[in-house]
Amino acid sequence: MKTTKRVRRRSSKRRKSTLIAVSILVCLLICFFVVEKVILPQIDLKGNKVISINYKEKYKEKGYEASFFGKNISKDVKVSSNVNSKKLGTYEIVYKVKEGIFSRKVVRKVVVEDLEKPEISLVSKEDIYVCPGEEYKEEEFKALDNYDGDLTKKVKVKKEKDKITYTVKDKAGNKEEVSRKILYEDKTKPEIKLEGSNPIYIFVGDSYEEAGFSALDNCDNDISKDVKVDGKVDSTDAGEYTLKYSVKDKAGNENVVERKVIVSEKTKNGSVYLTFDDGPKAGTTNVILDILKEEGVKATFFVTNGGPDELIKRIYDEGHTVALHTASHNYSIVYASVDAYFNDLYTVQDRVKRITGYEAKIIRFPGGSSNTVSRKYQVGIMSTLTKEVVNRGFRYYDWNVSSGDAEPGNHTASEIVGNVKSSLSKNRANVVLMHDIKTYTRDALRDIIHYGKENGYHFEKITMSTEMVTQRVNN
Repeated sequence: MKTTKRVRRRSSKRRKSTLIAVSILVCLLICFFVVEKVILPQIDLKGNKVISINYKEKYKEKGYEASFFGKNISKDVKVSSNVNSKKLGTYEIVYKVKEGIFSRKVVRKVVVEDLEKPEISLVSKEDIYVCPGEEYKEEEFKALDNYDGDLTKKVKVKKEKDKITYTVKDKAGNKEEVSRKILYEDKTKPEIKLEGSNPIYIFVGDSYEEAGFSALDNCDNDISKDVKVDGKVDSTDAGEYTLKYSVKDKAGNENVVERKVIVSEKTKNGSVYLTFDDGPKAGTTNVILDILKEEGVKATFFVTNGGPDELIKRIYDEGHTVALHTASHNYSIVYASVDAYFNDLYTVQDRVKRITGYEAKIIRFPGGSSNTVSRKYQVGIMSTLTKEVVNRGFRYYDWNVSSGDAEPGNHTASEIVGNVKSSLSKNRANVVLMHDIKTYTRDALRDIIHYGKENGYHFEKITMSTEMVTQRVNN
């Protein structure tokens, strides 16, 4: 009996001890909570406490708020970070704030991972057409990963009857897969290559000889023998003729190309081509047009991008030739390169077409084809341009009679008349260089025309059928 009582007393003491211990623990927890949540400053992180970013991706702070007994102390938070997105790993951003003797520290983890899948580049992502009866030959492909670099050798290629699939994984397990279809059809038209130049220029009375052609097909190879040529060149009659070359492959794909043949009349001895550069200009070009109309003479105007549009329209409407000179007349721009020259030329060509609807193809180089100033900007450019303009369908004209109206110094109308009269010849075609921006040229024009008429010369305008009058190329 006594033993039982002693056991009961000991058990009661243990319960009391446990109850006291639990009570103390609860008090401690309450105190800790009060200190942690009430007394100490608070820092609340916006966003997750653990954030993943991609390799080399710049970490963007999600934000935070700090308070102390209801007071906002966010501006007092000090942030330190060791995040290096150029290296995989887990990094910490530490946020600290202190208010009096109380302080708080919060940590956010940033995990830098390779989250980006590799990229597979195919020569062509479109469907692949293979000639019927032939086997598909693998085209080049490449696989690059933002972290692992070149993974081309790890690409798995799965070839099916009408499909090819390319698959690759990087070390992080990111997977990329692309595919394309294989179609056993011939969808490519043959290629026709014309030998010689295009257009071709011949004179009235010359016989036209075919310069030759070839035709190659991606599936049928050389099919030159199947090319059909339609069209005819009448070399007895000046004009522009079109020859059409057509060919079909076995799959029915057809290609047609054209060649222009220009049959020109040789310039006649004693003819005079009055040509005007650098205009139009109000006050001179309009008066020149009045004189030409009164005298019944047609001329050629090599225009720029300056002057009134209505004068270019009038030149065209009154039956003169609107030809191209230069948009800028700035040698450093025009002769900087072949591309620069054509950019300038096409600019003034577009202007003429906008005003008249006519696509001018007759040109004069700034300074003429014999100029040497172009050498300052690119050696040998004139040797290239004189060939290339013809290849692109243009005709260029220099001069063999200079009025001298562009030479430095003061000039008079009588001086200009004398320069032209002394240089005209009945033994050739005379292409006269003048400038319709000069007042003394304007004032000299009527006397020049009268002299020509009185001495048996006949006046012509330059057309695409006019034989080119050119000078010796010096660059």
